[in-house]
Amino acid sequence: MGDEIRRNMALFPIGIVMKLTDLSARQIRYYEQHQLIVPARTSGNQRLFSFNDVERLLEIKALIDKGVNIAGIKQVMNPVNKESQEATVITNDTEEKRKVLTDSQLYRMLKQELVTGGKRPGQVSLIQGELSRFFKQ
Repeated sequence: MGDEIRRNMALFPIGIVMKLTDLSARQIRYYEQHQLIVPARTSGNQRLFSFNDVERLLEIKALIDKGVNIAGIKQVMNPVNKESQEATVITNDTEEKRKVLTDSQLYRMLKQELVTGGKRPGQVSLIQGELSRFFKQ
């Protein structure tokens, strides 16, 4: 499975994303409303988030903590639309792969994401600091 497909694969329901980012469901929906993230939707209209979505939410949170308002965040981070490469996708193939992922495999993917730092070689990912608290050394 390609790295970009894996990073955009819809994996996490909003409850897990809330725990990973320390954001409320309302805050997450607000950022979605302002097109800063575009989670995929299941046939039952449930939001599913990707690694990219979690990373963007953590970047947004860091900017908010620095005092940047939503207009400033929109200028710093390009809004995402459903057709962009950063949008979370659900295809028949990714949906089947998501269904067969066990918790241990998902845990392993998260841990690998922390180790590699995602799509920025040589740089520490923002999510590394946030997600590392969930993993024991």
